[in-house]
Amino acid sequence: MDVITISPPPPVCSSIGLSRDTVLGRLGANITLTCQDKVPANATVLWQVEEQGSAGGWARRLAEGNMLLLRRLRYEDSGRYSCSVGSHLLRSLRLLVAAPPCLAEPPETPQVSCYRRSHDKDILCEWPQQERPSPGTRAMLWVKRRFVAENGTEQRCRYFSKARKFSCRVKVPPGTDDTKHLVVSTCVSNSAGGSAGKDKIITLSGVLKPDPPINVTVEALEKAPQRLRVNWSYPSSWDPRFYWLRFQVRYRPEPAPAFMEVDQVTTTWLDIHDAWHGTRHVVQVRAKDEFGHGAWSEWSQEAVGTPWTDPRDLTSEMEPFSSQLPMEDGTYGVTLPPELFGEDHANSAGGSVMEPSTHPVASPYAFLVTGGSLLLGIALFVGIVVRYRQMWWTNEQERTKPEGEGQHMLVPLGFPLPTRNDTPLLSHSSPSAPGMLHITHSDYSSSGQ
Repeated sequence: MDVITISPPPPVCSSIGLSRDTVLGRLGANITLTCQDKVPANATVLWQVEEQGSAGGWARRLAEGNMLLLRRLRYEDSGRYSCSVGSHLLRSLRLLVAAPPCLAEPPETPQVSCYRRSHDKDILCEWPQQERPSPGTRAMLWVKRRFVAENGTEQRCRYFSKARKFSCRVKVPPGTDDTKHLVVSTCVSNSAGGSAGKDKIITLSGVLKPDPPINVTVEALEKAPQRLRVNWSYPSSWDPRFYWLRFQVRYRPEPAPAFMEVDQVTTTWLDIHDAWHGTRHVVQVRAKDEFGHGAWSEWSQEAVGTPWTDPRDLTSEMEPFSSQLPMEDGTYGVTLPPELFGEDHANSAGGSVMEPSTHPVASPYAFLVTGGSLLLGIALFVGIVVRYRQMWWTNEQERTKPEGEGQHMLVPLGFPLPTRNDTPLLSHSSPSAPGMLHITHSDYSSSGQ
């Protein structure tokens, strides 16, 4: 049969019971303290107050009489007042000076949050308190293991007026399992009542929150106009010999409102490859446990840096009306004259004379390639034109030649050969038709006459 163990409930958060010898006074008001109801007529009553923080309990004498009037109370008036006759103590009262809201209402309900700066540090739990707590306010915190019947560890919490928050430090015994659940309970009480915060379930690994990285610097990389090198260091509260951190870097050029982020950085440096040329950048870094436990640290302080700029660019910017632009081969062009910009220089009688750029205008190889290409194109164009004109001239000659001119007739060898003056009208055989006679039309016609 299983045994169910019920953890004891947290302490009841109730108002602080004022003892019978405690008197509450409102801040800024008057109050009268009475020694006794009846005092002998011939007795001299002396009032005195214990100096706060005085060694040996020295008291400061105030006034004589059965009643003591204190005007316009201050917080510093809080303390223990006593009246006596001679060496005989008659009464001792404790005065607490508080603001009116603290007297009328219980303190604010704690909204506690806990964190641990590293694996070997104590747990810090804190919660905000906007109103200054009244004198006598007590803030307590209890931590115990979940589902275990044991009393919790009790811690007294302190109020920090500048930060306006309560803070408690919880000791972590060595060898405690980081994955075990712990229950955190809080209570704030004063004379008007008490307020208990909601129980918070935590683990030691779950409340890890490192301090921000330190020594963040941004450096330019030579001859890299779009790169920046960011370096930083581990916070002093985290020992990297046992546990590492992973980092997140965010950066933006100053004109841009939004940040760009880089995650999963395991080194203490990062190269930014898309920085804006010649623009100052703002960079911040934060850290988290290497295994992803807990929460991110706060962002580090801002660091600024500007990418590398070519000194030639800076020189050209300093010269008036400079418009030197980088060429493909890495050189720079000439400087434009001021007349192109419509500027009027009254100091120069004949107008400004701009000195030529000290950088080469262009590489001679570029001119050679360009000139050769141009000559080749011209030669090709001339060849096409000449060829076209030759074809056109040939076609025109064939169209204008008379009909029959230059035509020849082939006759068979068996025909009778015509004669003129007993001389055969023969010619050499045509090489294109062996065995055929070549007779012109004019000779043949005359022989037939």
